[in-house]
Amino acid sequence: MTAVNAPRDKYNAVWIIFFILGLGTLLPWNFFMTATMYFTNRLKDPAVEGSAILTANATVVEGDTRSVLESKFNNVMTLCAMVPLLIFTCLNSFIHQRIPQNWRIAGCLSVILVVFLLTAVLVKVDMGPLPFFSLTIIKIICINSFGAVLQGSLFGLAAMLPASYTTPIMSGQGFAGTFAAFSMICALASGSALQDSAFGYFITACVVIFLAILSYLALPSMEFFQYYLESNGSKPAGGDEENKMNLLKKDSPTEKSPVVSLTEEEAKPTISVFAIFKQIRVMALSVCFVFTITIGTFPAVTVDVRSTMADGGAWDTYFIPVSCFLLFNVMDWAGRSLTAVCMWPGKDSVILPVMVGLRVVFVPLFMLCNVQPRNNLPVLFAHDAWYIVFIILFSFSNGYLASLCMCFGPKKVAQCEAETAGTIMAFFLSLGLALGAALSFVFRIII
Repeated sequence: MTAVNAPRDKYNAVWIIFFILGLGTLLPWNFFMTATMYFTNRLKDPAVEGSAILTANATVVEGDTRSVLESKFNNVMTLCAMVPLLIFTCLNSFIHQRIPQNWRIAGCLSVILVVFLLTAVLVKVDMGPLPFFSLTIIKIICINSFGAVLQGSLFGLAAMLPASYTTPIMSGQGFAGTFAAFSMICALASGSALQDSAFGYFITACVVIFLAILSYLALPSMEFFQYYLESNGSKPAGGDEENKMNLLKKDSPTEKSPVVSLTEEEAKPTISVFAIFKQIRVMALSVCFVFTITIGTFPAVTVDVRSTMADGGAWDTYFIPVSCFLLFNVMDWAGRSLTAVCMWPGKDSVILPVMVGLRVVFVPLFMLCNVQPRNNLPVLFAHDAWYIVFIILFSFSNGYLASLCMCFGPKKVAQCEAETAGTIMAFFLSLGLALGAALSFVFRIII
C-alpha cells in the first residue's frame, strides 16, 4: 500500500527511466535478430560469396549452395541465446541478494555496451567465416547472459515500487521489437548495403544502451524512487552493504542495537525463495505459459506463411516484414502499454489464468494458415486477412496478459519480499522463452 505522504513522480521521470531501461534490455537482442541477413552474408563460402549481392533486399542463396555455418546460424543463434538467458535468470533469482544492485544493473549495461561497440567495429574488419562465426556466437552468449541478470534485476527493482511501474519495463521491451522491425523495413525500402545497415543498427543500439546507463545513474536523485526504496528497507547506493552491517550488528553477542527493527530483519536474505514462489505460482506459471505459446509459434511458424494476394508484386517482399514482424511488435507494445491505464482482471481473479490458457488456440490457427512448405496439415485459412487478424489478437494478448502477470506477481507478497518475487517472475518469463523455443521445432514438424 502506498503511504498517504508518498511523494509524487514529478514529470513521470521515474516512469520514463524505467521505460528506457526496458528498451535497453531487449533492443540489443532485437537488433541482433534484425541483422541476421548481415551475419549470414559474412558466413558465405568464399567461392560463392562474390555472387551474392550485399544489399538489404538481396535474395537468399539457394539451400544447396549455402555453407554449413550459414545454414545453421539461425538455429545456433537461438540456442545460444535461450540457454544462457534461462541459466543466468535462474542464478539471478538466488544471487541477487548477495551482489549489489548497482553492479547488477549498471555493470550488465556496461558489458552489453562494450559488446555492441566491438560488434560495430567488426563490421568494418575483414575476417574468415569460422572466426567470425565463433566471435558472433560468443557475443550472443555474453549479451543474453548479462541481459538475463539485467532483466531479472530490473523487474526486482520495479517490484519495490507501485504495481504500475512494471508496465514501463514491459512497454519499453515491446517498443524495442517495434523499433527493430521498423528499421528492417526501412532497410528493405532503401536498398542500402548490408554492412552500412548493420553498422547503423549497432551504433544505434550503443546510443540507446548508453542512454539507459545515464538514466539508471539518475534514479537515486529522484525523491519518489528514494522513498519507495527506503520504505522497502533498501538504499539507492551501497544499500546492500549497509543492510548486511546492520544484520551483523544485530547478531553480535556484545552489542544490542535497538535501531534495527524486526521489519528490517525480515526484509533481508532469510526469506525462502521457494516460500515466495508458492505465493506467486499462479502468476509465475501464467507468464511462463504466455511466452511458451508465443515463442513456440512466433517466428518459427508465422514467418513461413506465404501471401496468396501478392502475385509476385511488392507485397510479396513486404508481407512478412510488415504483417509478421512490424504488426506483431506494434500490437504487443500496445498490449503491454494498456496495463498503464487498465488492469483487468484483478490479481486474484480466476479469469486471468483462464485467458492465458485459452491462448493455446493460436497454435492450430497459425498451423492452418498458408505456411509453406508443409507436409501434413491442410490449409484452411489461406487468405492474408485471416493471418493478419490472428497476428493482431495473438500479439495483443501476449503483451497485455504477460504485462498483467509481471505487474501482479510481486504484489501478491509482502513488500519486503517484492524484489525476490520480481526476479522469480523474470525467471519464469525466461523459462517460457526457452520452452517455446524447444516447442517451435515440434510445431514446425507437425505442419
